[in-house]
Amino acid sequence: MNAIPSQVQNSTAFDLAEVNARLGRNAQGLVDWAIGLHRPAIVTTNFRPFEAVILHMVTRAQPDVPVVWMDNGYNTEATYRFADEVTRQLKLNLKIYLPLRSRAHREAVEGPTPALDDPRHAAFTEEVKLEPFTRALRETAPQVWFTALRATDTAVRAQMEPVSVNPDGLIKVAPLLHWSSKDLHEYCQAHGLPNNFDYVDPTKGEDNRECGLHIAH
Repeated sequence: MNAIPSQVQNSTAFDLAEVNARLGRNAQGLVDWAIGLHRPAIVTTNFRPFEAVILHMVTRAQPDVPVVWMDNGYNTEATYRFADEVTRQLKLNLKIYLPLRSRAHREAVEGPTPALDDPRHAAFTEEVKLEPFTRALRETAPQVWFTALRATDTAVRAQMEPVSVNPDGLIKVAPLLHWSSKDLHEYCQAHGLPNNFDYVDPTKGEDNRECGLHIAH
């Protein structure tokens, strides 16, 4: 049996390997199981393509679950419109976390977004994504974290399990880990969910590259 860190042990201990084997490819079943742990939960989103799927799945199980968005200030107009549309449609309990400096302030002092090979890029990622997420974790104090990461995104994510436990005891749940784009599209169609393909993440710089969030947490 996989050991669960003492930080999250309570009357509801579970076998990590057994849960992954039994529910790892049953997305809604995995969501329902995690909500059924009755521990404080959050779902993170960046409103990239198909994000409505994870938001729909989790909120149908717990309508008031905090939805954490680290708005880096560099999103496209379409992404902001999509965020508003999904928030209205699903009545999301949206919690927006912004960097401590605005984009205008940052660019006035430091110029445009640094390239991936620029030594300043790590500090940029820390400022616009990692620090806001650390603040979100501190303020929401979750024990369960739902994320829409998928195995096809990056080599790092391909090695992940649908349910894992971080060193700090946070239970990380990725119900869509094994889903294809076709699966996600069909779910959106079946449930009348909007979508958004005009999305850019300035901390990644290129497809199939980690931004650092799922390595740091």
